[in-house]
Amino acid sequence: MNVRRLIPTTAVAGAVALGLVAVSACSSSGAAEGGSDGKLKVVASFYPMQYLAEQIGGANVSVTTLTKPGVEPHDLELKPRQTAELNDSGLILYLKGVQPAVDDAIAESGVEHKVDATTLTTLENHGTGAGHDHGHEESGHEEAAHEDEHGQEGESEAGADPHIWLDPVKYAEVAKGVGKALGKADPDHAADYTKNADALVSKLNGLNTDFEQGLKNSSTKTFITTHSAFGYLAERYGLDQEGIAGVDPESEPSPARIKELQTIAKKEKVTTVFFETLASDRTAKTLAADAGLRTDVLDPLEGITDRSKGDDYMEVMRSNLAALQKALGAK
Repeated sequence: MNVRRLIPTTAVAGAVALGLVAVSACSSSGAAEGGSDGKLKVVASFYPMQYLAEQIGGANVSVTTLTKPGVEPHDLELKPRQTAELNDSGLILYLKGVQPAVDDAIAESGVEHKVDATTLTTLENHGTGAGHDHGHEESGHEEAAHEDEHGQEGESEAGADPHIWLDPVKYAEVAKGVGKALGKADPDHAADYTKNADALVSKLNGLNTDFEQGLKNSSTKTFITTHSAFGYLAERYGLDQEGIAGVDPESEPSPARIKELQTIAKKEKVTTVFFETLASDRTAKTLAADAGLRTDVLDPLEGITDRSKGDDYMEVMRSNLAALQKALGAK
């Protein structure tokens, strides 16, 4: 059975005004002017990038997102209107390697300020299982290239896990970089962006502390999830993630993998098989039923809908923490 993720994003309030001033590839002042309302026009690739742009940009930016509700981001094909939107932006915020069509369009655009979130932190490789005692996986970690002082992008490591936003510490590193990038694109409001970025980093630090304390003592360290989106989170908090499928959401589990998971569940005293809010839960429920386990939601936070357990990144992450605490028998 093919497990597909539906990765929605919040609809951005307000349509983008027509007749925007075209952004010159060599004019930072033009980029700062953005739309007719004077705000810097930011295009985000999908929700984790949109959240950063909105939180850090605040009242000085107008944010649109390329990935609409119900669209699987890996398969996103841009419409001509969206391509024009990209080329007319003052800053593009994306995560290279998640959406090939977006990567291609951005590479061809003449926009001066392009921010690839993978260059703002360190990427790592996570397999189907990832956690504190998988030394053979951690030994292969390599750093992604970082932006140089001129804002030029580096290539992220091929095959690296892109789910950096599920680790509050890595997400905070990205937030700092986004604050700096917004300041370069719109120098008149650089102080505001720095202040907002610092405030978001403070909230993310608090979230990290909550995860550390909340998951410190538990009956088991192992959890099973539909696909391996939580490698960074597992590694950060000393857990073992066992994915039914791999990092690729399209991959299907083999009979051997299902049998292996049943063995792991018994050995590691696993209680719960997690699935995603809008993805098919059939494989998770079948595995859970065969192994006598519960099922619950662990949200990869690639979009917010009315089915999400929270209204934004922070709320859904705290819902994830509560779900993990229950599943792991946190004390």
